[in-house]
Amino acid sequence: MKIFKEIPLKKPATPLLDSVDFPSDIRSFSINELEVLSNELREFLLYSVGQSGGHLGGGLGVIELTIVLHHIFNTPYDNLVWDVGHQAYPHKILTGRKNKIQTIRKKDGLTPFPSRKESEYDTFGVGHSSTSLSAMLGMAIASKESNPDKKHVAIIGDGAMTAGMAFEALSHTGHLKPNVLIILNDNDMSISENIGGLSNYFSRIWASKIYKGIKKSGASFLKPLPQAFHLARKVETQMKAMVAPGTIFEELGLNYIGPIDGHNIKELINVISNLKEFDGPQFLHVITKKGAGLDPAEADRIGFHAIGKINSIKDEKTKQKKYQDIFGEWIVDMASQDNDLIGITPAMKEGSGLVIFSKKYPERYFDVAIAEQHSVTFAAGLAVENKKPVVAIYSTFLQRAYDQLIHDVAIQNLDVTFALDRSGLVGEDGPTHSGNYDIAYLRCIPNMIICTPSNENEARHLLTSAYLYKGPATVRYPRGIGPNEEVAQDLKPYEIGKAKVINEENSKVIILNFGALIDQAKEVAKNLKLTLIDMRFVKPLDENILREYLSKSDVFVSIEDGSIMGGAGSAVQEFCSKEKINIKSILFGIPDKFIEHASREEMLNEAGLSSKSIESKLKELL
Repeated sequence: MKIFKEIPLKKPATPLLDSVDFPSDIRSFSINELEVLSNELREFLLYSVGQSGGHLGGGLGVIELTIVLHHIFNTPYDNLVWDVGHQAYPHKILTGRKNKIQTIRKKDGLTPFPSRKESEYDTFGVGHSSTSLSAMLGMAIASKESNPDKKHVAIIGDGAMTAGMAFEALSHTGHLKPNVLIILNDNDMSISENIGGLSNYFSRIWASKIYKGIKKSGASFLKPLPQAFHLARKVETQMKAMVAPGTIFEELGLNYIGPIDGHNIKELINVISNLKEFDGPQFLHVITKKGAGLDPAEADRIGFHAIGKINSIKDEKTKQKKYQDIFGEWIVDMASQDNDLIGITPAMKEGSGLVIFSKKYPERYFDVAIAEQHSVTFAAGLAVENKKPVVAIYSTFLQRAYDQLIHDVAIQNLDVTFALDRSGLVGEDGPTHSGNYDIAYLRCIPNMIICTPSNENEARHLLTSAYLYKGPATVRYPRGIGPNEEVAQDLKPYEIGKAKVINEENSKVIILNFGALIDQAKEVAKNLKLTLIDMRFVKPLDENILREYLSKSDVFVSIEDGSIMGGAGSAVQEFCSKEKINIKSILFGIPDKFIEHASREEMLNEAGLSSKSIESKLKELL
């Protein structure tokens, strides 16, 4: 493997890669040619992501594995299912998208994750983790009769393997026993560090056709002698357990092989070529390095998980604190005043702003891995024993724990606070990561309160309000920076359900703002001379202020960075119906469609949520 000291600023010479348009082009390559291709692909990936920004570390770690899989398997007829998709950039480059790779994550460019709409080589759309095994199993069962020769391979990381859904799929796979290959890409040494000559030697033996033949004939010979058969099977399992960590997978009914070096092309070809022909579910454990081939990325795997453009000029706004930083400061300050506060995150410590808290209060910090369902019920259990859990989670990921939110927290009215980062349209990661639906799916739950801060200072105070509320409460805030409001350092709460009049005009049209689009709302209100109220809460609504203003108005306008259907504006409409307030309404929010990846500003424009779009539509309708 060629090692790079830095990301190249000039497009590298890649003559062999230039000759590859589709995977069929590499199937006749020799091992030496594949090794040259891996070096060229790694350098090209470094250059491309340096120009476009995007996920880097995961892709660098699977260069050799990606090449070998496309070399061995007949893609796109055979199915490769990538989990999450952070590591799928090399796959995109080898499958006809090489010349478009610098458009990744940009409006109308390549999607940030595998997408069935984008390429026939992308067999399943992803973005959230731990879905690959279930999807692959469904594919294998569906094609068993119609295409019995079709191969199915899932590539899942050690982080994604921590999710319960992955083990549910493993258990079902072991029960059904289809001819599939599961590849565990272990890039964090989190499952096993047992790699070396001996384990590689045994992996070659277990993945050899000779061993498989001996095992099969031995099984046939011993089948009439059940005790002897089970004893032999137990001896084999224990032998594997001595040099490999795969006993749990064997017990689930999968044939475990590994661990092997995921950067050794020859080794990968030898093992995977044999496993391709085996019957039943095969489980291959490969060890890779996240960020492999780039010295700084190997040293800082978290920092190089995703990067920005190398040559980009930093906007002065980037010096502002992000909402996750506001939350991070708040939880440290609140923890200093309340010893019962417990911080919880499902594998989002850095993204959620919990790094300082985790260092300052390690005994009160829990990263539960990619296990959103567990994080919520774990918090519920803490609340039962009078602790004060705060679950820091992205809006899009809380969707995965909706049953636990209702059944384990809300029905029991337990005191759990949810800090919902990345609410609303998130930008380049696209619809899988946008938090469009939390208002709609939360406000229908009894006992729940929903806070929608409009700036950084409001976020800090509403976090306190939610935390001090005796019951389930959520505070939703967007990705990145806000209006750059000065943040008071006290921990003063706001009154639950109390709105704030921002400016008052003698108008028959009232703007109700819910959350992060306050700048747009202010500009529209100023230009059209309309009264503006920052509602602060979706649930409970400030019914007093609504009665006062809406009963003497002709139209209310709601603005929210969330789904129109079932959203905050709908809540106001329901209130008006209940109170028999006869008023027209105009609702601005995210329309009933998935908005594809682009910058946050571009996504807001497409949703009709720029101040110009809102003002133009209001002029037309009013």
